[in-house]
Amino acid sequence: MTTRIGFGYDVHRLVEGRELWLGGIRLEHEKGLLGHSDADVLIHAICDALLGAANMRDIGYHFPDTADEYSGIDSKVLLRKTIGLLKEKGYGVGNIDATICAERPKLNPHIPAMQQTLAQAMGVEPDAVSIKATTTERLGFTGREEGIAAYAVALINKAE
Repeated sequence: MTTRIGFGYDVHRLVEGRELWLGGIRLEHEKGLLGHSDADVLIHAICDALLGAANMRDIGYHFPDTADEYSGIDSKVLLRKTIGLLKEKGYGVGNIDATICAERPKLNPHIPAMQQTLAQAMGVEPDAVSIKATTTERLGFTGREEGIAAYAVALINKAE
């Protein structure tokens, strides 16, 4: 069996007038993330980690923000498409470990729902999806609540 690891990172600006989507679920908040899609930074970081592990470039390469077909798209669709790309190369998801950096809203109560949602989208057990939330102690753009960042590591496997 071949095992590979990939790393992903994403960031989006918080703005008024947009819904806040994180980990495939909608959260109540006065601001949402700005982007071509629904701007779910957690899913985007996971997609980049998965694609990187398979040496398949990044989310922007496969789903460019210049393509109208991805305008306003639910990022869970992008995640399912990413899993499809991995399967074409013979890879399956081992596990995901991700961290979201945001001052608000408080994310810990929503993590189980995110795990369930992302596991279902990837076709894995919820135990294979670790999500952590942290603040930056009011430092930097996340600390000033200008945006949200997410980091992810993905382990993928290929049967020989």
